Amino acid sequence: MSKENRGKFIQYLLSLKKYWVASACFIVLISVIKLFSYSISDSISDSDYEDYFNASYKVFSIRIPKNLNFAGEKVPINDFIVRESMEKELIINTYWQSQSLLLHKRANRWFPVIEPILKQNGIPEDFKYIALIESQLTNAVSPQGATGFWQLVEPTAKGYGLSINEEVDERYDVVRSTQAACKYFNEAYKIFNNWTLVAASYNRGMGGVQAALDKQKVNNYYDLLLTEETARYVFRILAIKEIISRPKVYGFILRKKDLYPVVATKKITIDSSISDLAVFAISQKINYRILKTFNPWLRANTLTNPEKKKYTIEIPKGSINIYDLDGNYEGSNILNHRDSVNLVIPKEVVKDSLKKEEPAK
Repeated sequence: MSKENRGKFIQYLLSLKKYWVASACFIVLISVIKLFSYSISDSISDSDYEDYFNASYKVFSIRIPKNLNFAGEKVPINDFIVRESMEKELIINTYWQSQSLLLHKRANRWFPVIEPILKQNGIPEDFKYIALIESQLTNAVSPQGATGFWQLVEPTAKGYGLSINEEVDERYDVVRSTQAACKYFNEAYKIFNNWTLVAASYNRGMGGVQAALDKQKVNNYYDLLLTEETARYVFRILAIKEIISRPKVYGFILRKKDLYPVVATKKITIDSSISDLAVFAISQKINYRILKTFNPWLRANTLTNPEKKKYTIEIPKGSINIYDLDGNYEGSNILNHRDSVNLVIPKEVVKDSLKKEEPAK
């Protein structure tokens, strides 16, 4: 075929392109109509079912970002082990849509609380994603007893200054537990001088990571052979960071109304005792459920506080009816950051000496 004839043939094929597209759309439409023309009780042939599936369902691979980093420390994605480990976590968390969608919602509420605390303690902002992969920003309790957003075990929590007893467990206090986690991160950084290793040590422990470095004679996380959980740990953080910080890239189309807002609170500082938290709640024009929701670190129905320690109790600044019937939220009780307001506590609900009461179940 001559060059001139070949050019004419190509032009002819291109002229048919619109007809090909129309034919393809028609075939898909016929497949859909055929599928839904069956009643639930009818049997659908395998060929019809497969035609509809192939025409309608699409799954895409995930592109690995070129400039991945954790806390400013570059991820060596040219290393095939690193690249494929990263891809695994991105695929899992992109296509686990129910979980990742909930993480987007919760992050919008809790990151404004966590971020300033990290900053005040000199911790890179990327560490906020550790709370996401540790607890999904819920007050989870692991089989080993690790508790709260930061999944702190009791000895570690007490070592970093948190109170834990029958009435109080400050691992459930987001502010206090984040401050404790920051103490750990700063302590670990003094050992490793590397934020990626600090993050890995939050899973394996400082001693465990240091022993692995010494044994394998390397000096960074990406060169270590580790147990599966710790080997995946930083990649899980990186994957969640990617998906939360760039949702549209990973198929999450979210409106403001789709995310949980920060609810404004008043902070009440007390150094006395409360004989009945239900009565205390009513005195603050809320109920026991709301009090415990905003203060999950209160583990009983009383706060005897024999040591006169200062505690901060949070209550909603306004109504908890923040949504309209369409799910929109706005008003004075919605914040980007929480208020800090000290209140005077009514004497009739705060007592220095209490009768012994059974903790609430």
